[in-house]
Amino acid sequence: QVHLVESGGGLVQPGGSLRLSCAASGYAFVLNVMAWCRQVPGKEREVVASITTDGFVDYLDSVKGRFTISRDSPNTKNTVHLQMTNLKPEDTAVYYCAATPRPPATTWYGYDYWGQGTQVTVSS
Repeated sequence: QVHLVESGGGLVQPGGSLRLSCAASGYAFVLNVMAWCRQVPGKEREVVASITTDGFVDYLDSVKGRFTISRDSPNTKNTVHLQMTNLKPEDTAVYYCAATPRPPATTWYGYDYWGQGTQVTVSS
């Protein structure tokens, strides 16, 4: 079993920054990919950013240049961070940490383990 625990999130003004963190425990050594996904009511969950154990990263087009995903290394690769800058109101969502032992996925159903979610609200 794998457990993901998120921290960070909150309320920020447009143009501001936030940092999310997620720590994996349990059988975390099997995790090839860790990712951040987000969801707003009435919309499908979307993958915002992902990172493999080899450091390969991928981003949703709308966050490229603003968000940075990172993974602690070399011995603690089961903590992942999402640094979010120049936040926009449309970034408002519940953000979930996700992970999988499978190859990277661009859709939420490619992930097997989930955190409880943390709210990010961008508003003036």
